[in-house]
Amino acid sequence: MQLNITGNHIEVNPQLRSFLKRKLGKIERHHDRITSVHVVLSIDKITHRAEATVHALGNEIYADASATDMQTAIDSLVAKLDRQIIKHKEKLTSHRST
Repeated sequence: MQLNITGNHIEVNPQLRSFLKRKLGKIERHHDRITSVHVVLSIDKITHRAEATVHALGNEIYADASATDMQTAIDSLVAKLDRQIIKHKEKLTSHRST
């Protein structure tokens, strides 16, 4: 999985990068064909915002989250992505019994 992290009005330090990698590892457990993830972290006055686009099996899954601190925004973002990826993977598997 290729991970691109971009910061708008924020410096992405090694601690934040490792925290984000650890959290996104949770998504990788649910879907094994994730090719790349593009994360944008930004700060607008007091709102911390995290956005991510996940490329998996030719599809793009997008989620965003805002909070008062960056770690909470990242946690919320990963939870949203996790739900969407599980839903996407369930659509790919056939549930018909023949």
